Amino acid sequence: MSDIRAVFFDIDGTLFSTVEFASRARAASADAMIEVGLAVPRDDLLEELTEVVREFSSNHERHFDKLLLRLPRRTLKGLNPAVIIAAGIVAYHDTKTSLLEPFEDAREVLKRIDKTDLLLGIITEGLEVKQAEKLIRLRLLEHFEQRAIFISHQVGISKPNPKLYQRACIDLNLRPSECMYVGDNPTMDIDPANEIGMITVQVQREDRYRDVRGATSPDHVIQNFWDLSELLRERGVQVPEVL
Repeated sequence: MSDIRAVFFDIDGTLFSTVEFASRARAASADAMIEVGLAVPRDDLLEELTEVVREFSSNHERHFDKLLLRLPRRTLKGLNPAVIIAAGIVAYHDTKTSLLEPFEDAREVLKRIDKTDLLLGIITEGLEVKQAEKLIRLRLLEHFEQRAIFISHQVGISKPNPKLYQRACIDLNLRPSECMYVGDNPTMDIDPANEIGMITVQVQREDRYRDVRGATSPDHVIQNFWDLSELLRERGVQVPEVL
């Protein structure tokens, strides 16, 4: 008999490769802007775009507008900035349509966990529609109960405030000790979930947080979702081995 009643997941870097997708999407946008006339070397354009995202955050809605403001005016001579920006936006969204995929093992393991009595939910940082769109494009929404999806901008509480995690538990009438949280960021995911007493699982799949140390340690560290299914079995959850 397991003491776990719910498992919550982060999205970015946990359910899909944020690093790989962002790299490919930005490259596609740069190529598209160059194709419609922007006379900037590809590597220079990508470097400047990466700086824009880093400085203004990934949730900023006008990355390409900021990008053009930073470029020498001569590069836009004879061009309509709206066309350049539109080309970048279209290429980015086309990439979301064609390349936004979950980790293969995440899809397979979620199908198995979905066969148990566990409540599956999301606790994620970001804009509400943007984060919800990811779940739909990843084709993973069916595995999560919509009442158990908590998005920071929708709730009005941002990571790493532990109140975001408390809200999920309170709204679903769960004790934190009955809830597992799976995320990749030591400071944004693991520390606040630990603070309220959730069972914490850090996914160490990508390199972006390899050198980041949180104030606390996760209860468990996994490399992939097959490890998660085995962890749940060890804690008494009857996750099927085959479907």
